[in-house]
Amino acid sequence: MAVNGTLYTYPENFRAFKVLVAAQYSRAKVNVDKNFVFGETNKTDAFLKKFPLGKVPAFETSDGKCIFESNAICWAVANEQLRGKTAMDQAQVVAWMNFADNEVLPASCTWVFPCLGIMQFNKGNTERAKEDVKKALAALNSHLLTRTFLVGERVSLADVTVCCTLLHLYQYVLEPAFRKPYQNTNRWFNTMINQPEVKAIIGDFKLCEKMAQFDNKKFAEVQGKIKQGGGNEKQDKKEKSQKKEQPKKEQPAKKEKEEAAEPPAPKPKDPLDLLPVGTFNMDDFKRFYSNNDENKSVPYFWEKFDADHYSIWYCEYKYAEELSRIFMSCNLIGGMFQRIDKMRKNAFASMGVFGEDNNNNISGVWVWRGHELAFPLSDDWTIDYESYDWRKLDPNSEETKKMVDLYFKWEGKDSKGRPFNQGKIFK
Repeated sequence: MAVNGTLYTYPENFRAFKVLVAAQYSRAKVNVDKNFVFGETNKTDAFLKKFPLGKVPAFETSDGKCIFESNAICWAVANEQLRGKTAMDQAQVVAWMNFADNEVLPASCTWVFPCLGIMQFNKGNTERAKEDVKKALAALNSHLLTRTFLVGERVSLADVTVCCTLLHLYQYVLEPAFRKPYQNTNRWFNTMINQPEVKAIIGDFKLCEKMAQFDNKKFAEVQGKIKQGGGNEKQDKKEKSQKKEQPKKEQPAKKEKEEAAEPPAPKPKDPLDLLPVGTFNMDDFKRFYSNNDENKSVPYFWEKFDADHYSIWYCEYKYAEELSRIFMSCNLIGGMFQRIDKMRKNAFASMGVFGEDNNNNISGVWVWRGHELAFPLSDDWTIDYESYDWRKLDPNSEETKKMVDLYFKWEGKDSKGRPFNQGKIFK
């Protein structure tokens, strides 16, 4: 019998994917806590009282019981078919779940995380990880020579956990030439990611076309973002030490004097920096919005807004019929915000998901410097905006005032009558 309850996790967590996919198969009612904020919620006394380690995903059943560790949660929300109907089937399912955690996951993290800027690159470790991945893929390939699924004739937790653990590898580094020797594994993986129950959680999955590589610049950018939210103290000290040593080795005294005499003109990181500043102080408004109730923030916005130098825009997602789960729609917003991070200085937005699972859409109100659609101004900003319809709003109209009130306060319904569900602020 499947167990219902609430799942605590952050977006795009493959460990949580395992749980949500299992729930799709078993029809367990698993709700993702929309108010969970990683690094904040899991550090509160209330959360730690339930889950002392503070790790996610974490699961609270509908009758108040708490479960930690993703494999245990998978087991709880699964049904008999997923767990295995016989003791031998169950043992084999557990064996493959352990295989995913012990043979695939460590190698995947060692190889993929540096490519994403999450970890520093180590050539020796990466080469060993590649060999470990080959061994794991070969073991799967041999096992799947005469089988469609890992245990029995239907999908089980063995397939769900191994598939989800392989997602990063197939997404970022297993380019065609590398994965070619493992045809049985590839066939099984493609079968899994196209299962309706899996696709409902991970969406359309694109296989790696070119192996990702470690990039020092990307690593520095990612680590910078991590530090802004409280970085790793040892890594901070190491980088500070490197910065102190580097000028002595690479900056001759004569060159330092020349550079001091003629400093290069700073290159604008944000095209909106080139536009007139006006009287509206974006940072001031963001601070006020963050620290005050919306009933005060909205009047403050209109009191300070400079219509001569700033504009207000409404956007709505074009492909509402493709949206399914609420948390997946929220992930689309979060992904967009991450990819246009450099736009934050001169822009503010409130984006909301309206409706419910399998009947929802995304829309929002944006404010930025200038009067043209901002996204085409930078190649870094053009990734997502074409998926939305954009309309410039008249700041003097009642319609605009109602929209600002709705989206800044997260109250009311969208143009199709769907009630507000949850949202994200770009600031």
